[in-house]
Amino acid sequence: MSVGADPGRGSRILGDLRGSGQGSIWIATASTIVFAAIVVAVIVTSPGWPAVKKAFFNREIFVDSFPEIARAFLLNIRIFLIAEAVILVFALLIAVLRGLPGPVFFPIRALAVVYTDLFRGIPTILVIYILGFGAPALQLSWLERFTPLFWGIVALVLVYSAYVAEVYRAGIESVHRSQEAAARSLGLSQPQTLRFVIIPQAVRRVIPPLLNDFIGLQKDTALVALIGPIEAFRQSQIDVAATFNYTPYLCTALLFVLLTIPMARLTDWLIARDRRRQLAGAA
Repeated sequence: MSVGADPGRGSRILGDLRGSGQGSIWIATASTIVFAAIVVAVIVTSPGWPAVKKAFFNREIFVDSFPEIARAFLLNIRIFLIAEAVILVFALLIAVLRGLPGPVFFPIRALAVVYTDLFRGIPTILVIYILGFGAPALQLSWLERFTPLFWGIVALVLVYSAYVAEVYRAGIESVHRSQEAAARSLGLSQPQTLRFVIIPQAVRRVIPPLLNDFIGLQKDTALVALIGPIEAFRQSQIDVAATFNYTPYLCTALLFVLLTIPMARLTDWLIARDRRRQLAGAA
């Protein structure tokens, strides 16, 4: 007899599945608690724990340092938002230029390839140093108006645009050629097809990896402190130098975690949603 013909049997099967799922959750929760308890026990019973606790987990210094570091963290957020907005546009331009067809556009494609290879190969910290200290050293009058903060943002844009351009390019290439053929058959030009058909589909497909890149960007805003701006990391260094205690670094780490974890969970949710849509479409 089928499940549909026996409502009682169907209910029992659903109950068994629900019970199995709840059992798995309880097992996962218990194993996580046990593992965390073991890690904590190993740490707090280690010979050097009292010294580490005093150096990194001083409650009074944490309370005193946190408000000032939190205010400085607003500069990290500002850097992130400005750089992200520019990267989204500039990286898409690089990806489009790299995909231009025909031999006449070969120099442009080659330049886009050189750009992405170059800035994906150079560590971000070196790009920040080169621009932050090298550009002002040129002693050009029109460069003197730009602050170290500006050069730090430019460095982040150059580096992350190279990565994001490759993400965009993967999304563009993932759109089936039939989409372009259908658009051209309707009378759309190549630029119109790219703008109204290809790019919208490509961007929707690459949102999760884009968010992953921007999680990395948010953390790398701390590198801008190396050329002068007083953001959260630089402020924590100032507080450490004043107190001879490393607890302010913990304040900075906590602020970054509070910002990046929601972004990471949003990325996971988007990936799971796309997977469900793909499975539903396949069915």
